[in-house]
Amino acid sequence: MLHMDLEYNKGILFARLRGSLSKKGSYKLNNYLVPVILKHKIKFLVYNLFELTSIDDSGLDALLNTKCAIKANKGKIFLCEVPKEFNKEIRKLRIKETTNELAALELIHV
Repeated sequence: MLHMDLEYNKGILFARLRGSLSKKGSYKLNNYLVPVILKHKIKFLVYNLFELTSIDDSGLDALLNTKCAIKANKGKIFLCEVPKEFNKEIRKLRIKETTNELAALELIHV
């Protein structure tokens, strides 16, 4: 099961994901997060994947869907604290990675 901790601060949406980003979890991203991003014209999204335990193809697709929503708003998306076991899959998404949320914050405000 996927748990999402969302925080909106200074124009940046922080999404901390915990648990399994599988078919059920991807539903939350596709049907809740993407519409919120589009409706509120959110330009910056930082995913923290530190507590992610697993990810499958539908989870990867859901991350891509949020990337497309952010790009539609002419914004930027970042991944941080990606667990080493997911590096190979995550790199295929071509989403910028940072070490932590503070590093992402610094890249956004450059």
